[in-house]
Order: sequence, then structure tokens, then C-alpha cells
Amino acid sequence: MTVRTWGWLAAVIDVVLIVVFALIGRSSHGEANTLLALWTTAYPFLAGWAIGYVTSGAWARPLRFWPTGVVVWVLTVFVGMAIRVATGQGVVDGNPLPISFVIVATIVLGVFLLGWRAVVRGVLRLRARRTPPTREA
Repeated sequence: MTVRTWGWLAAVIDVVLIVVFALIGRSSHGEANTLLALWTTAYPFLAGWAIGYVTSGAWARPLRFWPTGVVVWVLTVFVGMAIRVATGQGVVDGNPLPISFVIVATIVLGVFLLGWRAVVRGVLRLRARRTPPTREA
């Protein structure tokens, strides 16, 4: 696969996993999973992801942990939380940013955004070891 193909595939996988994160969060709190409700929960993190994807140059090195994966992950969480606070989402007992949510979101998004990259890199390395080198005639 080309780097360009991996770049597009990485973008799709990241976006799907962020939406899954929002879906799991809404479901675990017994909230409606309508398209609009899901968008409301996901868009702050998708905005952070977009900034991270562009900032890290992810299209050029989509499977790298550093800087790609880490920058995408950190900005997804940081910008997502900032937008949630600015828009009044997730206020619990007057607290606009419950620490428990920050911890859970950071861990889950880290596992999602870095985890699939680790799996793919491992599979690609394993395949490269098993593939015999081609011989010139």
C-alpha cells in the first residue's frame, strides 16, 4: 500500500474510532444516539483530531507513533475538551470539566488512536519478516 493510501485509511480509521468513542460514551450514560446527538458529542473531538492530523503531517507518516499518533491523540483530547467547556457540554454538578471524564477520554482515545497504529505496524513488521527477499536475475 502507498503512503497516500495509508494516509486516507488512517484518517477514516481515526474518525470512525472517535465516533465509536462518542457512541460508547452516550450509550454508557443512557443518552439518545440520534445522529444529531452523536454529532454533538463527537464534533469537539473530531475538530481536535483534524487540527492534530494537519499539525502532525499525518498524511505523510500515518502509522508513526511520534509525532503523528501522539500529536493527533493529544490535540484530539485537548481541543475536544476545550470545545466542550466552551459550549457547555458535559457539565456535572456545576463542574464544566469533570476530571473523571478527562481521564477516561484521554485513556480511551489514546488506546484507540495509538492502538490501531501499533497493531498495524506489528502486522506489517511480521509480514516483512516472513516475506522472502526477491532475487535479481
